[in-house]
Amino acid sequence: MSAAESLVEVRVPDMGNFKDVAVIDVLVKVGERIEAEAPLVTLETEKATMDVPSTAAGVVEKLHIAKGGTVSAGDLVATVRSSGAAAAQAAPPSAPAAAPHGGTQAGQDSGAGQRSGKDVPAASTAPAPAAPPQPAPAAQAPSPPSPLIDEPGFSRAHAGPSVRKFARELGVDLTGVTGSGMKGRITHDDVKAFVKGALAAPGGGGALPAVPVVDFAAFGPVESQPLTRIQRISGPRLHASWVNVPHVTQFDEADITDLETLRMKLKDGALERGIKLTPLAFIVRACVKALQAFPTFNASLDATGANLVLKKYVHIGFAADTPNGLMVPVLRDADRQDVYEVARQLGELSGAARAGKLTAAQMQGGSFTISSLGGIGGTAFTPIINAPEVAILGVSRSSYKPLYRDGQFVPRLMLPLSLSYDHRVIDGAAAARFTTFLAGTLADAQALVEAVP
Repeated sequence: MSAAESLVEVRVPDMGNFKDVAVIDVLVKVGERIEAEAPLVTLETEKATMDVPSTAAGVVEKLHIAKGGTVSAGDLVATVRSSGAAAAQAAPPSAPAAAPHGGTQAGQDSGAGQRSGKDVPAASTAPAPAAPPQPAPAAQAPSPPSPLIDEPGFSRAHAGPSVRKFARELGVDLTGVTGSGMKGRITHDDVKAFVKGALAAPGGGGALPAVPVVDFAAFGPVESQPLTRIQRISGPRLHASWVNVPHVTQFDEADITDLETLRMKLKDGALERGIKLTPLAFIVRACVKALQAFPTFNASLDATGANLVLKKYVHIGFAADTPNGLMVPVLRDADRQDVYEVARQLGELSGAARAGKLTAAQMQGGSFTISSLGGIGGTAFTPIINAPEVAILGVSRSSYKPLYRDGQFVPRLMLPLSLSYDHRVIDGAAAARFTTFLAGTLADAQALVEAVP
């Protein structure tokens, strides 16, 4: 050991009447270089948790306690090899040996008390004459709360003050971190692992809280079944859309009584031509008219997010239920086709989807999507936007309802509409106008079967 170096003993400060306090975490390793005031171990009493900080900068020469053990005031925690100047600064000769520990712990406990709302031992909060001035500002001016942090949950997290400070510096919400320490306590390594996992995840850096890992077999028999290829592909895209696009859903109803009457009259003639005339064909034609009247719904934001790309074409995607999962074929140039041609292409694309024969080109280029669940059921739902589109129409099962007309209630076939839209591009008033226009268009059935110029 050189003359300029010395060994500094770091001991447990006065903790009042507490004895045999549990050591729940050791925060450093032998040979690790540390700064003055760096936390060495975390202790837990009946009332609070506290860190024991180093009184000198240097290298950890030896650790005298271990995780899971117990300590009392005055017990030796660690020996730190420090330069003479650093040691002199950490422990002035005129101060008693225990004074720096008590004074330093006072600053640490004060911060812990503010964060956890728990009482700390009276002896720990008493200021000591030789206390270093550095910790006080940290206790008096805690880090500002992050908007990503659930403050009530953060305050209840099972973690020590140093871990809480570390998590705040990184913007990590402790409510989403699983602790690996004693009794599930969150350690520094747990916070680091959480950050690494967030950065490695798709779209890394989102700082999203992790979903707890559960051993389902602990509760009963289970069976593991792999996701289909389509689910593995569509899942991340749906997740990305839900996370990145501010969704709002507008609900409305359309009176399709006349439309259904007309469809039934035309159905047999269409079948003779090999065409299955479904309600979806009429809905597509109505959407074409609505998109032409409201071009913002047939647009996308560019890569910068500063410009709106207005599309001069109308390619409508529709959700197809297949044995392998949900697929979205695209009906190209829907604005150039009459209701019979729309119905014919819907049938061909649906058949190709069910047979697994859709090409990549047949699932690209959509500018608006329709998800129709009318043949299955439901009264309403909130479809996820097929980004980078800005809107999607959900259609549920129609049903007869009493509608008040001309002084009396009459039965009318009403179709539920659920329009989800990107609120960065479309506001609520525009969405309401769109669904109102769409409902009116669906009510005018005869206009939907007119020839397309």
